[in-house]
Amino acid sequence: MASARLDFALLLEPLGFAKVLEWIFAIFAFATCGGFQGETILLVSCQGMENKTVTAAFAYPFSKHNYMKDIIFAFLNTVVFSAPDPNFYGGTWTDVYLEGNFCSAQFFVTLAVLVFLYRIAALVVYIGYKHVYNQNRRFPLTDLVITVITAFLWLVSTSAWAKVLADIKMFTGAGTESCKAPGTTCHFAAVTIMGALNMSVVFGLINMILWGGNIGFVYKGTNLHNQPNRISLSPAIYQSQRGG
Repeated sequence: MASARLDFALLLEPLGFAKVLEWIFAIFAFATCGGFQGETILLVSCQGMENKTVTAAFAYPFSKHNYMKDIIFAFLNTVVFSAPDPNFYGGTWTDVYLEGNFCSAQFFVTLAVLVFLYRIAALVVYIGYKHVYNQNRRFPLTDLVITVITAFLWLVSTSAWAKVLADIKMFTGAGTESCKAPGTTCHFAAVTIMGALNMSVVFGLINMILWGGNIGFVYKGTNLHNQPNRISLSPAIYQSQRGG
């Protein structure tokens, strides 16, 4: 088994520094999305009652399993607007559920956590076993394939999460339509600021750019980049040997 040769100076090189940034921004991505908790408030008026407060809390993962027949790949977000008392609106109030397919939030956070764990392992190999990494041709090629796939997954997950976030804002904000009973009027009052969720989308885009830009650095360390250089140098070496 090869012994470790720690060289932290490698972290100052473009490839090493990019790996550190990818690790840091993966933390930012899942922390800003996975830890979010919010609440939206409506003011409801009906016969004999005005501006009664109705609240609904929502938080990551913004979802729960649907009915058993749809449990595979089906997630149902449930934000419930409940009456403040059982006799509200003459006892005829029914809870309103805001529903949607919000599983993209889990996909986004899961990807960020997996990237975080992978980058820890990759950094250990890079700064401690760089000599083994360079000697084995499969390591650079594997790293290249994983980098390309991860960059694509960041693009997909961030795009899907941005769309879902827009839906969450619509369902829990001023655009909600929660009261449909005759003679009942609902007015949007307030909702928790979603700055952290907005930043999670930004961090997703940054991760996509970092992984996409890192493809070139990883590619230069593979045989795919070095082999053409050897072929192009071979005629020149041959001519110099004949001239000598």
